[in-house]
Amino acid sequence: MIYILDLQNDQLVKAEIVVPEPNEIPLKKDGWNFNWRELSKEINSRIFILRSIGLYPGVEGALQLKTENEMLVMNVLEIAPHNIGRKSKKYDYVAGCLIAFACKESFKLKSDYKEFLTFMSKTSLIKWYSEKYGASVGLGQRMYIDSENGLKLINEYLERKY
Repeated sequence: MIYILDLQNDQLVKAEIVVPEPNEIPLKKDGWNFNWRELSKEINSRIFILRSIGLYPGVEGALQLKTENEMLVMNVLEIAPHNIGRKSKKYDYVAGCLIAFACKESFKLKSDYKEFLTFMSKTSLIKWYSEKYGASVGLGQRMYIDSENGLKLINEYLERKY
């Protein structure tokens, strides 16, 4: 079981990361930035959502993982519109849980890139990914999370005790 932080009540809330049902795929008309329906159709691609469990279940974030040249790529990561911003943000730990999940998936690879997660970062976020998630700069805006930092994220975000 994973937990995200309800910022209004300062309480941990149960959540899960799953492949979405067709009716759970985030939509642009609901304020999401990416066309998740189209992303779900891409070759060598898998879509996951982080869904809160409980009284008011809902999709809190989404993730697209792709396999390219035997590497696991975190191609798209998006937090639900209601979880963005400092003042109106509903839940915290959503991005951390999704990134940790992607790291965990990288441990399943059967290639030389096993236990490495790679992704492209916006220039403005490179420092943030490095400081918050232990990501390293590869080349240009390409970043990666190695096995040591991946395990730290898995322990912190996916194995958090209530």
